[in-house]
Amino acid sequence: MAKTSGSPRRGGRRPVRASAARPAKKPTPAKKKPPEPAAPALPTGPLRLGATPGATPGTWIDRWHERMPGTRLELVPLSVADQHAALVEGGVDVAIVRVPIDRDGLNVIALYDETAVVVCAADSHLTAADELDLADLAGEVVIVPRDAVLTPPVPDAGLPAFAPPDTTEDAIAIAATGIGIVIVPMSLARLHHRKDTAWRPLVDGPLAPVAIAWRADADNVLVDTFVGIVRGRTANSSR
Repeated sequence: MAKTSGSPRRGGRRPVRASAARPAKKPTPAKKKPPEPAAPALPTGPLRLGATPGATPGTWIDRWHERMPGTRLELVPLSVADQHAALVEGGVDVAIVRVPIDRDGLNVIALYDETAVVVCAADSHLTAADELDLADLAGEVVIVPRDAVLTPPVPDAGLPAFAPPDTTEDAIAIAATGIGIVIVPMSLARLHHRKDTAWRPLVDGPLAPVAIAWRADADNVLVDTFVGIVRGRTANSSR
């Protein structure tokens, strides 16, 4: 009887030897990011914003409160006569002003131009037209207040028989009686509107420019922020 050998049969498979288990790799610890530097604290304010009569900074003030909730803003009414002194003497930090303005010591950026309108008594013959030109005002008594923003030459205008009123509001009150007319930017006609007055656009009248102004030597992050808001910069915009 033939001896069988211990070798596996041809065509068979050798048993697979169990290989030694490899040690598991230790996870590489994640590198810690250095802490980001804290943003510098902004001044608590207040930012003093000057505004001449008729200026409407409400939208910009709303954006300020959204972007700078921890910083107060104070609105300071200004007359046109006082707007330059308030800025250069530090009464306000930044202001919405009427142009022309003395630019000495100031940065001034134009914002928009207002249309001139004629304010007259509600029953005036001038209200028969939807709009007027200077020629339509010939012979009318033109009332020019001491704080007038616009003083266009009116051909053949009548002279008032009384001293100039101190304010535009006073002048419009006089116009309501039918004694004369007042030429003002549209915003002032709206500001001082009365039931006994009406106003019509003056198509060939002068424009009334409005600007934002602040001291040229100012180094104030709050002023920079407000100017940026007025100019349409977002919170992520660079200066």
